Amino acid sequence: MEAGMRTIAVYGAGPALGMAVARRFGREGFRVALVARDRERLDGMVRDLAGEGVEAGAFRADLADPAAALRVTGEIEDRFGAIDVLEHSPVGPGVATRPLDLDAAAMDPLLDLYLRGPLALVRRVLPGMRERGGGGLLFAMGASAAYPSPRWAGAGVALSGLRNYVHTLHAELDGSGVYAGALLIGALIEGSRAHRESSGRGGAAWPVVTGADLADRLWDMYAARDRVEDVVVPGRDGAGAPA
Repeated sequence: MEAGMRTIAVYGAGPALGMAVARRFGREGFRVALVARDRERLDGMVRDLAGEGVEAGAFRADLADPAAALRVTGEIEDRFGAIDVLEHSPVGPGVATRPLDLDAAAMDPLLDLYLRGPLALVRRVLPGMRERGGGGLLFAMGASAAYPSPRWAGAGVALSGLRNYVHTLHAELDGSGVYAGALLIGALIEGSRAHRESSGRGGAAWPVVTGADLADRLWDMYAARDRVEDVVVPGRDGAGAPA
């Protein structure tokens, strides 16, 4: 392995935000580990990144299973070495669950995806980051983490816990060289599944942001390290924004 090369692991790598993050950090010299469930899509993303001069690898895992998230982390480390930046932004089913439909069974997969999984990942990669004196823990999530909405109650309950964790982690890591930050997104991401489905229904109710703009913001948060959180809710007060 070439000395000085850094690696970002993108957990929940899709063609919209995940690919944009891969490109943005790739331009800064990072290798990219892409983690998601769809092997064919991952392989296509790796080919596209290679054509742009970015070294990347595909790693298949269902991030709703914390054990699978840890297993794939080991695979990433076997190939690329230490993970320097962890970016977590998966999307799973059940986010649009209303409060009267919530029970423990409904919450379990959301908690695995948005809270238990991230906790396990941080506990896996953070000791090495602290030992090396640098690193980044980036979490992109729906704005329901901070702006409760009955429509997105399922996601909001889980993501509010993750947001709280990121804020406390940021404070705890002050001075360690490791940065933790949250990006709250209250808009449809152009090219994402949610955006495509909304367009297919003829809806234009939600504001739309590009993955490239969000990736730029994540890079700036990581590089500047001057804030724990950014919120992107264009044209709205956040109360009804997508999860």
